[in-house]
Amino acid sequence: MGNRIIITGAAGFIGSTLIDTLLRNGQKVMGIDNFDPFYDRTIKEENISSALQDSGFQFKEGDIRDNTFLDKCLSEFNPDIIIHLAAKAGVGPSLINSREYYNVNVMGTLNLLEVVRKNCVKKMIFASSSSVYGNNPKIPFSETDTVDFPISPYAASKKAGELLCYTYHHLYQISILCLRFFTVYGPRQRPDLAIHRFVKAILNNETISIYGDGSNKRDFTHVDDIVKGIIGAVENLSGYDIYNLGGSKAVSLNDLVSMIEKYTFRKAILKYLPLKDGDVIQTFADIKKAREKLSFNPEIDIETGIKTYIQGFKNY
Repeated sequence: MGNRIIITGAAGFIGSTLIDTLLRNGQKVMGIDNFDPFYDRTIKEENISSALQDSGFQFKEGDIRDNTFLDKCLSEFNPDIIIHLAAKAGVGPSLINSREYYNVNVMGTLNLLEVVRKNCVKKMIFASSSSVYGNNPKIPFSETDTVDFPISPYAASKKAGELLCYTYHHLYQISILCLRFFTVYGPRQRPDLAIHRFVKAILNNETISIYGDGSNKRDFTHVDDIVKGIIGAVENLSGYDIYNLGGSKAVSLNDLVSMIEKYTFRKAILKYLPLKDGDVIQTFADIKKAREKLSFNPEIDIETGIKTYIQGFKNY
């Protein structure tokens, strides 16, 4: 590809994994991150430790809401493509601190788009989320489905980001692809996410809290497959479009726990609690469009992914 690429949210789970792959492919990459205190900074520093040894990578610590900082990054690096992954993450916390989520996810995205426009960058990828589908009764979720009924501030912020991206494409001819990620997991996974929490609890003989009766389903997608989808988007970045990136298989939380029990050789201690506000009943991606246009073909099934995740967790 031979591109110069800026990645926001570079020290996070998906961002750092993507950077390692791009560097192996010979790309020049600038990473931007503000080390949001949502989880331990040392984890994020470890995520980018190998990239920092690569001459093709440079890192800038700063906030996407800081217009001067962003403008300096873009003008100095002169990127071909922006991959915008930075965001306040998590559905639950967005109910508690809605203003901050809106400020970072919406205003931060708007700020980035303005700097992209000013610096005449013509290609961008925006990380959206399956949460925009809300409790859509139609399964699997397709990109043509209505997404006007988000049930959390986080979901609403991602929908707003997609709309801003379309507006800037329309007004300034910036090619932007919005990628709706479905429950990403794998090495470097955030410590607040279900698989990490469940594995840690079972190995430490601690109780796992299940919200609802465990029948809620998620389309778990391995981070390596997500990275392949993002690279497919980079290679086919033209116009404005939206793509689902998911494993295209829904797994219940009860079945997920059973898989973790199988590969930890432990029995889970479960506590069932009322369903939390903002949590959707199920997610399930229709990925026909991404298969056809981005050559997206997820290869890591959930059982294989869980097995290797547990091995890595124990080693770590």
